[in-house]
Amino acid sequence: MPITYVFAGIATGNYAAALPWYERLFGRPPDMVPQDEEAAWQFTDTGWIYLVGDADRAGKALLTLLVDNVDEQVAALAERGLVPDEMETLSNAGRKAASIPRGTRSLLLSPGVQQRDSGPFPSAIK
Repeated sequence: MPITYVFAGIATGNYAAALPWYERLFGRPPDMVPQDEEAAWQFTDTGWIYLVGDADRAGKALLTLLVDNVDEQVAALAERGLVPDEMETLSNAGRKAASIPRGTRSLLLSPGVQQRDSGPFPSAIK
């Protein structure tokens, strides 16, 4: 099954409150607002994350973003008013920061020094 695009969704029970939080997390407003209570951010040519108002599915998302330097990103998040609930160093994936808005777990991972070949993944996560 060849996959050419990823459009991953995060459901929220309070879209009006969640939208500014995700704008601060991503550091910018959404790239697209296709309809009421839906916003989408494009991160690569073929990779999107969207936020949707959907109370029945809310609070169970898991979002993991791979970044070059977690400490730099955590500092940038702090400047935007977001401070991780926890910081942890993982033996196999570098540092991790976690922030949990109303049950949704958002993680920042910085790949560790000892990694296998990343294969099809972008060079930013090697």
